[in-house]
Amino acid sequence: MFIPLHDANTLKHIKVQWVTLALMTLNIAVWLLTSLESEQAAQATTVGLGYIPAIAFGHAVLAQGLEIVPEPLTYLTYAFVHTGFWHLAGNMIFLWVFGDNVEDAMGHLRFLIFYLVCAAAGALCHGLLTMTSEAPLVGASGAVSGVVAAYVMLHPRVRVWVLVFFRVPLPLPAFVPLLLWIGQQFFMLAIAPDGDVSWGAHVGGILAGAFLILLLRRPGVPLFDREIVTPRAVRNDPGAGQAIAAGTDGRTAQRFPWGRR
Repeated sequence: MFIPLHDANTLKHIKVQWVTLALMTLNIAVWLLTSLESEQAAQATTVGLGYIPAIAFGHAVLAQGLEIVPEPLTYLTYAFVHTGFWHLAGNMIFLWVFGDNVEDAMGHLRFLIFYLVCAAAGALCHGLLTMTSEAPLVGASGAVSGVVAAYVMLHPRVRVWVLVFFRVPLPLPAFVPLLLWIGQQFFMLAIAPDGDVSWGAHVGGILAGAFLILLLRRPGVPLFDREIVTPRAVRNDPGAGQAIAAGTDGRTAQRFPWGRR
């Protein structure tokens, strides 16, 4: 439906989104290493690190020599494996645009926990819907879906530049494209549960993200942009919020520290 390009949403509690950057780096590194392998080795990596419902629920056993990590860990490792450049790029663009502000609202450690739990929830939902499937699930979509759900609950009114239908750049309030995107995931799960895309993993990540943001956000961080949080550098200056400037009509007007009136 759309590709997010940029959001005008500065960080308020952290200086750098270290966890978001680390997750992106790890995803890209795994993809680069996999792309350098032979086709057979790459398939073995996908099977060994991917989440396979039939194995997770005891309907099948992985062939000897293919296991890379213990089966329970595949609830997490699958989220760092991608099958192609565009598969990787799509997930990383969403994580880059929206992950920093969700990390800012939680803090580094809580965001890491949040991301991994959303990934596991995506795998679990996919598995519950396709218990006998022997196809490996890979990709960060479940975790990234959780990030999208958390973002729209935190900042629905922030302007986001999106590329609609890969052609038209538009600045829209975040809730417009993101709620449409979330609705699409549920709709597609209802009409095409057995398609090539795991809509179940997306829905699992969305549900986990919407729930976890309630628990893991910093104390005082509001939901749904109900108030404007003053940046720390201004908040520490007791006189900054009282700056007065002349209005265009010659009268005095209060100038807020974030540049708006």
